[in-house]
Amino acid sequence: MTSTGALPGKPVRASRMTLSQLMQPEHANLRGDVHGGWIMKLVDEVGALAAMRHAQSRVVTVAIDQMRFHEPIRIGDVVILESELSYVGRTSMEARVQVIAENPVTGQRTRTNTAFLVYVALDEDGRPRPVPPLIAESESELRRQQAGRERQAYRVTQRQAERQEAGG
Repeated sequence: MTSTGALPGKPVRASRMTLSQLMQPEHANLRGDVHGGWIMKLVDEVGALAAMRHAQSRVVTVAIDQMRFHEPIRIGDVVILESELSYVGRTSMEARVQVIAENPVTGQRTRTNTAFLVYVALDEDGRPRPVPPLIAESESELRRQQAGRERQAYRVTQRQAERQEAGG
């Protein structure tokens, strides 16, 4: 913490994580491609690692904002998942995860998925704790941060509507 009690900011690059895994037959769906649920699990893991790296604490997943499957992933492909934080609130963090399938024989790479997930940092008692601000170091990071801010505003609006609907 700084002398004012504020946490020092961290650059986006400090949160970046990469996870690679060979897709094997046990990851297959009935079509013979990789099961989407398996990819979702890996996406959540690499997103959580980026959030933990930034917050330097345990985190919990609170939302999977978007998960789009653009192309199938084949058994025998190496799945490469790249994550970084795109927006940070007081206790919450949005991670952007890109999924790439690589044929290890030809080297051909295909971007297959993009996802946005939200995590909350937890203290030792399991309660939300403040996280450091996120520092954008490029125009593209600034644009992603603004888009993340807009997605967060939309999530807050959705949550308020859900509460009203449940209460009335």
